[in-house]
Amino acid sequence: MTNKKEDNLMEKIVSLAKRRGFVFQGSEIYGGLAGTWDYGPLGLALKNNIKNLWWQKFVLDREDMYGLDAAIIMAGRAWEASGHVAGFADPMVECEKCHKRFREDQTDGKCPECAGNLSQARQFNMMFKTQIGAVEDSSATVYLRPETAQGIFVNFKNVLDAYHPKLPFGIAQIGKAFRNEITPRDFVFRTREFEQMEIEYFTKEENWQDNFTALHKEMRSYIESLGIPSDKVYDLEVPEEDRAFYSKRTIDLEFDYPFGRKELCGLAYRTNYDLSQHAEFSGKDQNYFDEQTGEKFIPHVIEPSFGVDRLVLAVLTSAYTEDELGGEPRSYLKLNYNVAPIKAAIFPLLKNKPELVDKARELYRMLKREVGQVAFDDNGNIGKRYRRQDEIGTPYCITVDFDTLGEKPELLDTVTVRDRDTGDQQRLKISELVEFLKSK
Repeated sequence: MTNKKEDNLMEKIVSLAKRRGFVFQGSEIYGGLAGTWDYGPLGLALKNNIKNLWWQKFVLDREDMYGLDAAIIMAGRAWEASGHVAGFADPMVECEKCHKRFREDQTDGKCPECAGNLSQARQFNMMFKTQIGAVEDSSATVYLRPETAQGIFVNFKNVLDAYHPKLPFGIAQIGKAFRNEITPRDFVFRTREFEQMEIEYFTKEENWQDNFTALHKEMRSYIESLGIPSDKVYDLEVPEEDRAFYSKRTIDLEFDYPFGRKELCGLAYRTNYDLSQHAEFSGKDQNYFDEQTGEKFIPHVIEPSFGVDRLVLAVLTSAYTEDELGGEPRSYLKLNYNVAPIKAAIFPLLKNKPELVDKARELYRMLKREVGQVAFDDNGNIGKRYRRQDEIGTPYCITVDFDTLGEKPELLDTVTVRDRDTGDQQRLKISELVEFLKSK
């Protein structure tokens, strides 16, 4: 259960997200579509930064990882092989009074809306089903993928034949997945359309534990790099009765969200179940040939899986800060420089002085070329600009003033750089700005 303070924090985050263009309700002008959210300009930038950092750490900085972008729609047989057609379901109950439906584990025996009696639970398959082609029959039935993992497994042999990688190696993918959630909830935490970052790391069975431990350490390091405090992330060793039947070990990394401690990402040892199933259902060999030993075998798999949207929410929750600056209360996002949608905002001291605006524009174009995520802001007085940039998490505000233009000769081509967290200001040469920002 959440308390009023935590509910209030969630309300503040949702309000800020809409007001400043991070996240909007899906189809809002038509009354909204439950379980869908649209990312605005700042939300998209934040999301892309989170994804780019993940890709850099787990793919580009390693020699044992291969990237993939598999199709969202896959052959129906693939989901039969994976077990999703038969078993990807949640227990659903229906209120006998208002007829709304809920997941059984999200009720206490009564309807959360009207306190009416609930029906007996029945299994509800969460995959979105659709038809492919012009003829609507069972052979044309396909599904929107409920996870990105299976796209990796069905391409295992393609990567093996194209690149001949040596074990252990991984295949990584970032992409959309879809689940027809009975009761989507908690902002972007549980939605019907979401984005995953997943790795299937292939290894010999006898080496799975070492690789599992190493990947767990890397996951922890990545999460911390986003500005999510390590003391708010907890390892939950999932007991056997709660694990997927094919998993021999699963750790859920949980985070203290405003609505409770919930799963942020997960690490699972999936054995060789998936590749074995696809070999059986497709009739295609999924064996790996070890040139050193002459063995042929189906590799075992370790899966680090991240939900991008859940990371976005954890980052916003971790960053949201209220304090007092200059004798006035303020709320702002204390975002890590790594993930901040805007790294620096460039101001002319006065917007009605063309010489200041032109110089600030020149500086903005230079920094945009060299640093990338920077903004130009001349809307309102400078105090309001500071507060606006603080609220969206911009680490530095850079002001072009008359000293920049040489009113004081010794300060020619220098600017004022203000720190978001402390409000402290320092004078830097324009020639030093790129190095200063890149050092962060």
